[in-house]
Amino acid sequence: MPLEARSQSYWRDSRAPRHSLLFALPLLALYELLAFALTRTELSQIRSGADVLLKTVFVATGGSYGPSLFIALLGAVGIALVWRDRRANGPIRTRIFGGMLLESVLYASLLGGVASGLTSLLLHGRLAWALPQPGGATGFAELGLPSQLMVSLGAGIYEELLFRVLLVSGLMLAARAVLGLGNLSAGVLAAVLGAIGFSLFHYVGPLGDEFTLGSFTFRAVAGLLFSALYLLRGFGITAWSHALYDVFLAFLGG
Repeated sequence: MPLEARSQSYWRDSRAPRHSLLFALPLLALYELLAFALTRTELSQIRSGADVLLKTVFVATGGSYGPSLFIALLGAVGIALVWRDRRANGPIRTRIFGGMLLESVLYASLLGGVASGLTSLLLHGRLAWALPQPGGATGFAELGLPSQLMVSLGAGIYEELLFRVLLVSGLMLAARAVLGLGNLSAGVLAAVLGAIGFSLFHYVGPLGDEFTLGSFTFRAVAGLLFSALYLLRGFGITAWSHALYDVFLAFLGG
């Protein structure tokens, strides 16, 4: 197969459910295993806030079995999507996962600098690549490294599930159905609104940041970048990019 054809095939197949969802599976499994090992409970305040929010309805109706029911439903939906995509578009190509991981590492490495530069441009009218990263919430900083790793992985899988798969995708559908917008306009509107919600979410709960204009703008810009990445590259690469970015901050940011 010519190089250009292989590149197009990789770009298409890597964002398809049979590869994208399977690529995200180890991230989900590692987070849940760490969460259970560290907290000894099914739901805890040091879990990812998006995780807790998504499971709230299941806990309210299923009690202590709620989180397990949520995981079972999530798994069933994922398996169905992978199976349908595999039947329609061909086999799972395991070699693709290596390229997806490299992409995720690259995006995670670039995100902070790009978001900082855009934040400086918006707030000060000039590009600056060395702005302090937001975060450093007292609750998060006081956690041990294993717990920080757990929260970072949970942010990648559950915040992307909440804010990109559910919120951005839902807003896109609503913009097309209600406002009659085309795909591009609906995508832009959904990405912007989703980014604002994503940023505000980081000031809620015991691990939330203290609100500042700089950190809010940075979070919104980062959310916009994640939304663009989700729309262009799919859920799996976006979830891993987000998780690795948070891991880099936790372990290399001091």
